[in-house]
Amino acid sequence: MNYFSQTSDRLNFRKLTPEDIPNWLEFFENNPGIHFLGMDLTKTPLELATGWITAQFDRYENQGLGHLAIELKETGEFIGMAGIIPREVNDTEYYEIAYSFKPLFWGKGYAAEAAQQLKKFGIESGLSEHYISIIDLDNFPSQNVARKNNMEILFKTDYLGMEVFIFGTSN
Repeated sequence: MNYFSQTSDRLNFRKLTPEDIPNWLEFFENNPGIHFLGMDLTKTPLELATGWITAQFDRYENQGLGHLAIELKETGEFIGMAGIIPREVNDTEYYEIAYSFKPLFWGKGYAAEAAQQLKKFGIESGLSEHYISIIDLDNFPSQNVARKNNMEILFKTDYLGMEVFIFGTSN
């Protein structure tokens, strides 16, 4: 099993490259959900896209995990990112299943499909049996994705200065 080369019914997963930065700019432009991410929104879309993608290169090297580019199998179009990210929440180590998609691709089931594939990969590869998703209290679409991934609210906490729900498996 290769974390960096996965597929699901409609999606291909691959490592991000510097060439993906211009394509990821779109995520930061006219995105009504951008405030859910806990990012410094005084930065330009180019700074945000560059920072997000280059942070993954460190994760790839140091953790063997990170956000992956998500592409439509049918067209090869880059539509978002999803990945397994090691996180510390309230002094406890977790593996988060994280997902962010360009607004044009919301509501089509791609985030749920990607999240389910990542959870399946993590369990089958022996990484962990349990995963979380960190979701803003008002981010109802992402909460729905977590529920479709058989997660439930475990607790509420502060993360990156935001009140969030920690969704996860209850065991």
